[in-house]
Amino acid sequence: MKKDTRHQKGKSASVKGTEIVYQNKDITSKFLAEHLKGKSFQVYGLDLPEIQEVLPTNIPTVQAKELRIDNLFLLADGTVAIVDYESKYQKSDKVKYMNYLIGIANRYLAEKKECPPLRMIVIYTGDIQREKVSRFYQIGAIRLETEVAFLSELDFEGIFSKLQQKVEKGSYLTDEELMEFIILPLSYQENGIDSDGIPKKKQKIREVVEIAARIQDRDQQLFTLAGLLAFTDKLIDSETADKIRSVMEMTQVAMIFEKEKQQAVEEVTKKYEEEKKQTFQEMVERMLRRGYHSEEIASLIPGYSESRVEQLREELGLAGE
Repeated sequence: MKKDTRHQKGKSASVKGTEIVYQNKDITSKFLAEHLKGKSFQVYGLDLPEIQEVLPTNIPTVQAKELRIDNLFLLADGTVAIVDYESKYQKSDKVKYMNYLIGIANRYLAEKKECPPLRMIVIYTGDIQREKVSRFYQIGAIRLETEVAFLSELDFEGIFSKLQQKVEKGSYLTDEELMEFIILPLSYQENGIDSDGIPKKKQKIREVVEIAARIQDRDQQLFTLAGLLAFTDKLIDSETADKIRSVMEMTQVAMIFEKEKQQAVEEVTKKYEEEKKQTFQEMVERMLRRGYHSEEIASLIPGYSESRVEQLREELGLAGE
């Protein structure tokens, strides 16, 4: 009798698919890890120190369905901030946050390290108003306090217009503007369908991505696209995500070519300088052998002082002549 493996195959494919999703997220996170250093969440209304380091988000003790927290940062004051993004408020999420905190504490314990003070940061999207949320959760001996930001309090249209104008002018963006850029789609509040039958929220995300793709500075463009991909992955559709990855790949290829071109120019310049230096030395040596005075040589050959000419004269054994 043939064993039915359809369910097992489906489960395997699902797990494999999840792994691919997180591999893609890891690739993006590697770029963000370097470029988030020194930036802060203050533009979102959170009074937090600057980001010092982006930490790995996998927590082995957390249930498989939760896999990873959204973001984990070491801040400049030595505290570690777990950052989660929520598009709806549920009291049950507080239990999830406690699991995250316990998971992080256990990870430090397993690594035989002292666990730093932990912060639980929750950034609510434009759909959530402040009055609907409680920062605290207490069940007897356990009390959880979250630090919260409400993107509904950001001026989406104002920020969108400002960033669009700066990109169109080719202006360099500040760190605050970059942080606004990567979170902007999460602050959009209007639901419903536009005249083309596309959800308005999805259309706004696409518009933000299109503007980000036109940023002229390649490092800033990559940072913004990587941030949009990582921070809005709960809202972004696969088509837009693929477009972001495509633009990032093309930009990275262009940066590689640019780097190689710059290296080639530097190599040619270095070779030219070395050859010029060698030619000048040969000229000085010939003039010394022909009896020219040091003062005269120094006035004719760039980069040679009288003392340097005299030193070379001694090295050639011509000092007594």
